Amino acid sequence: MLYLKTLIIVVQLLSALGVIGLVLLQHGKGADMGAAFGSGASGSLFGASGSANFLSRTTAVLATVFFVSTLALTYLGSYHAKPSAGVLGASVPAPVVASAPAVSAPVAPAPGASAPAAASPAAASQPGNDVPK
Repeated sequence: MLYLKTLIIVVQLLSALGVIGLVLLQHGKGADMGAAFGSGASGSLFGASGSANFLSRTTAVLATVFFVSTLALTYLGSYHAKPSAGVLGASVPAPVVASAPAVSAPVAPAPGASAPAAASPAAASQPGNDVPK
């Protein structure tokens, strides 16, 4: 996406410079009167009125390119990519499970079962156990 934006910015910059240059090359409305009395415009590459048509059409094309690139940059600037779902495809939200509050009841040890190891005096004397003595 970054390369596309850079390319559009370069096209916009070149078209803007082209429009500026072509506008400066064109003759004003008052220059037509001087061309009628032989100012040398009729001996040009495009003829008497050919250069005006060529320059004005090229200016119009470059102005259109400039406006289209401006609209494309506006669209790309406002585009925000959606987060990717990853390899699995569409993302599925985790189900919400309403749980009841847990009630703990004292559990009596089974008859004949031994006491837990942490409660025995031998286990309490080993290093690393945080059982107070």
